[in-house]
Amino acid sequence: MIRSLLTACTVTVLAASQLYATEARLVATGAGSDLQEDLEAASLALGAVEEGTTDGQELIAAAQADYQRMVAALYENGYFGGVVSIKLDGTEAADVSPLRRVASVNNILITVVPGPRYRFSRAQIAPLPRDAEPVEGYRVGETATTPVIRRAAQDGVDDWREAGHAKADVAGQDIVAEHANATVRSRIDLAPGPFLRFGRALLSERSQTSAVRQERILAIAGIPTGEAFSPQEVREAQRRLRRTGAFRSAVVDEAEVPNRDGSLDMIVDVEDTLPRRFGFGLELSSDEGAAANAYWLHRNLFGGAERFRIDGDVSGVGGDSGGIDYGLTAQLTRPAFLHPDNDARFRITLEHNDEPAYVSDLFEAIAGVQRYFSEDLTGEFGLGVRFARVEDAYGERNFNHVLGRGDLTWDRRDDELDPRSGYYTEVGAIPFLGIDGSESGARLSTDLRAFYSFSERFTLAGRVQAGSVLGASIEGTPPEFLFFSGGGGTVRGQDYQSLSGAIVAGQPVGGRSFLGLSGEIRAKVTDSIGVVGFVDYGYVSPGPDFSGGDDHAGAGIGGRYYTPIGPVRFDIAVPISGESGYGIYVGIGQAF
Repeated sequence: MIRSLLTACTVTVLAASQLYATEARLVATGAGSDLQEDLEAASLALGAVEEGTTDGQELIAAAQADYQRMVAALYENGYFGGVVSIKLDGTEAADVSPLRRVASVNNILITVVPGPRYRFSRAQIAPLPRDAEPVEGYRVGETATTPVIRRAAQDGVDDWREAGHAKADVAGQDIVAEHANATVRSRIDLAPGPFLRFGRALLSERSQTSAVRQERILAIAGIPTGEAFSPQEVREAQRRLRRTGAFRSAVVDEAEVPNRDGSLDMIVDVEDTLPRRFGFGLELSSDEGAAANAYWLHRNLFGGAERFRIDGDVSGVGGDSGGIDYGLTAQLTRPAFLHPDNDARFRITLEHNDEPAYVSDLFEAIAGVQRYFSEDLTGEFGLGVRFARVEDAYGERNFNHVLGRGDLTWDRRDDELDPRSGYYTEVGAIPFLGIDGSESGARLSTDLRAFYSFSERFTLAGRVQAGSVLGASIEGTPPEFLFFSGGGGTVRGQDYQSLSGAIVAGQPVGGRSFLGLSGEIRAKVTDSIGVVGFVDYGYVSPGPDFSGGDDHAGAGIGGRYYTPIGPVRFDIAVPISGESGYGIYVGIGQAF
């Protein structure tokens, strides 16, 4: 009895909810799918009904606001003569008095007749700097849309600002739709204002309380006082300040009024962030075991935005290849060293490596400069010393070197942990000069990656790794500078460092040249789940010219779970040439 009563009540409630639900639809006669979607997206009334709004007054207000929104959507698509009708239960929404109390609305019908698409009969913008052209699409005969007109005005102002006229602005606009011939006459008048140079760099009131010294803030910003004003220089100054990591925010604003001498002061406003930070990471593979790393960072060690970072790592825990590796690195970075785009770097490294082919203990100290050539291109050049004690197939030896380190990195990826487009290129050189009888030579290496997405769901990723050791013999080269293949960083599915360019006394010792190829196809099944298929190839040669070497390959599949900090990676791979076996790899971020 009770169950029957509850069922009856439930049916009654559902019937009532359906009875009072509002029906809403939009009919755009002759409109294409793009315009239909834009009109539907612009409608507040359709959105309110979709969200379950039933209050009559709210629906009336949304419908009356939709007239302007529908017209704006038509203008943005080039329809300047459209007709819009919005009826609420058969009554035009514009005729409904806002003072009339309506409890509910049963039916909303939005009817749009776009009419013909209008074209520019005049598309004028003046004055423009020498060699500047109006934005594409702002020409006589082209489809007239409000976004094109807005872009033309903004681009015209930007062109003048790039030419040193910081206070350029739009002086006036004359836009007339001629319905008789479906055209638009548009004229945009620009006011360039005076040519200006960078004036003084001043600190805002908040910046003056920063824990970073005032002269260091200005040195890092690097505003070129006396040079012609350039928005690009302003953006660079902001980027330099943010790059230090010492500030939560960094903004460089223009003074409202230029100085009488034709200069424009710049106001630097920064907000400090927390000076200290701690982080850690973890990876796991079936042959290399577990690897963990942690760091501690101070972003303003001496009050000049100096970054001091200590990194510790341990790997090979529970692995089948070699023993446990561990290391400690301390690095001090001072921004704006001799130039705003230079960072001075001092690094000390202590490492113990227990690899399948050798065991080593090393100390390395490097002093150098990192140069930011552009937002995407960086280089690092350093000089230091390296001392290592090694035990391998050749016995127990010492390697003592003065060495240089040079790297160029060009990073155009859209995302570091989960790239879907762009490319990454890294080229490195380590010339080493032997002391106390150690051999001299140079290690060259490159890492090339490219990414291409052909839909919202699918991404192709490719990687090429190559390297060569010149000058020194295999025996006279530190094992860390030689090349091996196999494992998560080269060929998945092959044992870690299982491929070596040379064998001495039955033990691998490494090779002097290496080529690695990897390809992946990545597919997102849902917004949080993805799958990957991949193939890896590795080749190691005992000589520096890639001749007479051996190769192997592996392939597999993987899963990805996408999180706010990057995808969690799980890969399983098997050999397709070379040794037999399998490998499992777990970590944060894509494999490359």
